[in-house]
Amino acid sequence: MKAAVIVKAQSPWELREVPTPTPGPGEVLIRVHASGLCHNDLYLSSGVLPLPPLDPLIIGHEPAGEIVEVGAGVSSRRIGDRVGATWVQATCGRCDYCRTGLPLTGQSAMNCRGAVLTGLTAQGGHAEYLVARAEATVLLPDGIGYEAAAPVLCAGYTAWSALRAAQPQPGERVALLGIGGLGHLALQFSRACGFETIAVTRTADKHDLAVKLGADVVVGDGAQLRDVGGADVVLVTGTSNAAASEAMQGLRVNGRMVLASIDPVSPFVIDPARGIWARRQRIIGASHDGLHLLSEALDLVASGAVTPMVEVFASERIADAVQRLDRGEVRFRAVVAF
Repeated sequence: MKAAVIVKAQSPWELREVPTPTPGPGEVLIRVHASGLCHNDLYLSSGVLPLPPLDPLIIGHEPAGEIVEVGAGVSSRRIGDRVGATWVQATCGRCDYCRTGLPLTGQSAMNCRGAVLTGLTAQGGHAEYLVARAEATVLLPDGIGYEAAAPVLCAGYTAWSALRAAQPQPGERVALLGIGGLGHLALQFSRACGFETIAVTRTADKHDLAVKLGADVVVGDGAQLRDVGGADVVLVTGTSNAAASEAMQGLRVNGRMVLASIDPVSPFVIDPARGIWARRQRIIGASHDGLHLLSEALDLVASGAVTPMVEVFASERIADAVQRLDRGEVRFRAVVAF
């Protein structure tokens, strides 16, 4: 099969022929039709995050495709099912995290010391075929194509989980910090739920687009957010912790800020002078918070209420796709067709 292989950190990705995997008990073989590129892929291939000990090294955790083979004991999935595979496939069931009884699906299960992680401890989705645990797949609803589904498997999943984690109430205002791969989806999810929605971005050429996607107001930073009345919820969907800290100026009393993205370089700092304790504000972490939320996000996309903005690359151009994503030239999600 064809697969995008990372030879070493900071080197171009290479499209190579590698053996096609075979599903074991409880697993399915997916013919990948579309695989989304995530900023975490960039962090791995650039060496910001340590490369996984995989051989060959194939990453990627946004694969959507069709099941072509099922392993022994699989009854929940059938050949021909259209599915997406998730980042966390399985947990050990025995460590301190697993023994808490917390969900064994979703990204919080990364706290399991023996978690099976797509593209980290198991081969990833940037390939023609992928083996995954059957229970770590989600059926794609009718009305959603593979190329639209792929970015929902991480970016859309994260954006919807973040909004749900904030628990916005009727009449509250929701602000999105960063109108990029996650933010353009979070903005649409917020509007689909009927919330007054504010886009926060310093990028001037995104202002008109944010309005087209449903933003009621567009501001440049936390100070401007404060000046237009603030927000009860701020979803941090960009990759700057410094910007997130600054945006707290616009968080209302009893407000919730949800950190839904990764800045592997800079710390998130709370300025005590802003009185988070007196204002009863909360900082919440959210990512992939359960397969039921992923199914909800996919359903919203399938209904037409939310539309991922994707740029599709043929697999032969995956190295170019990675470079363009790294330069910020993709608006907003890069998807590789295999």
